[in-house]
Amino acid sequence: MALMRPSEIREMNESERERALKRFQYDLIKERGTIAAGGSLKNPSGVRVIRKAIARIKTINNEIRRNR
Repeated sequence: MALMRPSEIREMNESERERALKRFQYDLIKERGTIAAGGSLKNPSGVRVIRKAIARIKTINNEIRRNR
């Protein structure tokens, strides 16, 4: 899980953005599963970072679709 800047996301092609989105969604499921199982996270703010990355990717995807 790494911070992705909007400029980096815009440089990706559609398949790379889709792959990154799926990866972040999978990471979010893993983090939430750990929390639900009563485990502790190495990085408690990681869920927020992942959610924001997902939102960035979806926002940029919508911007690109609208501008076509």
